[in-house]
Amino acid sequence: MTDSTATVSSLKQRVHDFAKERDWMQFHSPKNVSMALAAEAGELMEHFLWTDAPASHERARDPKRRGDIEDELADIVIYALEFANVTGIDLAAAINSKMAQNARKYPVEKAKGRSDKYTEL
Repeated sequence: MTDSTATVSSLKQRVHDFAKERDWMQFHSPKNVSMALAAEAGELMEHFLWTDAPASHERARDPKRRGDIEDELADIVIYALEFANVTGIDLAAAINSKMAQNARKYPVEKAKGRSDKYTEL
């Protein structure tokens, strides 16, 4: 399975089946899954702590670190998918809605090439 062949639905189902087979659903409350997601995000950030932007790109490409970075990103996405599962959120619909909101907040003519928050544009 790759990005070009996987669907959000198939990934959500795979994550759900994995947890269900292990009887972990009893532990997967929105609170617990959101905390696990945040913890995994922190583990990903550790790989880039104290580096500047160019060095962070180098680290992301470093073959010695790449596998660990991929694992942390996978953990984050797995917990995000599981959060969608336990809360009944249609992730694709939520992403589509949020992207539309972002497009309104950050119109190209105001935001292009700028890192300012939408309230500062």
